[in-house]
Amino acid sequence: MIVNQATRGSYLLLLGLLTATPASAEKFDDLAQSLIRLRGEVEELQTQLDTEKQDHKSRMDALSSQMADLSIENRRQKLALEKMAQALEKLQAAKAAKLSSEEVLLPVVAASLENLRVVVADGLPFKTDERLAELDSLKTQLESGNLDPKRAANRIWAFIEDEIRLTRENGLYSQTIALNGKNVLAEVAKLGAMFIYFQTSENQVGMAQRKPGGWQFVELSDTAARQRINALFDSLKKQIRQGYFELPNPFES
Repeated sequence: MIVNQATRGSYLLLLGLLTATPASAEKFDDLAQSLIRLRGEVEELQTQLDTEKQDHKSRMDALSSQMADLSIENRRQKLALEKMAQALEKLQAAKAAKLSSEEVLLPVVAASLENLRVVVADGLPFKTDERLAELDSLKTQLESGNLDPKRAANRIWAFIEDEIRLTRENGLYSQTIALNGKNVLAEVAKLGAMFIYFQTSENQVGMAQRKPGGWQFVELSDTAARQRINALFDSLKKQIRQGYFELPNPFES
């Protein structure tokens, strides 16, 4: 029988495959197992990547919601400042016009006191009782005749300037807060007119949160949140009032 060169090559290749040594077959098996393992690792990594993408999206959605809450509170504080500025403008106008009649100045002063009381009561719970008591004292003196409208206008003017200054200041203060149904003396860190965090001698740590019924002081149990607040207090005690601080969000939905 005559076998051409190409056919002879095919026979030789087939013969080589059929007569492959056990060692060669084992190498093929190892290679197949490696490919299977690598494919499994790739699929696992893809699953992890998909999970990370979903987690990232969830975090971004949560941050967007928090930013919206902060924006609402910021607008609320701006409105409060605008009301204070309007009251200040009315007092300035009254003084500029050199109103000598107490009957004309009295309703302006009385209205300013009422507006300020609403703003303070609804605002950040920083020494609220003391600030309201000062306004109530002015009202009592005004109504009793112990304080004439002109002097009352000057006192209100000074009060408004103090309130505006408080919105720009960060610092540590001591005040009594309502916590878990009790009045507790606490050290508070006030950040402008938006945030208050607190520490007590009983190692209670937390923040003021705006609830549907008004502001409340809430103790935190989360370890990471407590550590961040404690770090803020440490920095303020060291007179470090500027920098990057990661803090719990009291307006988080």
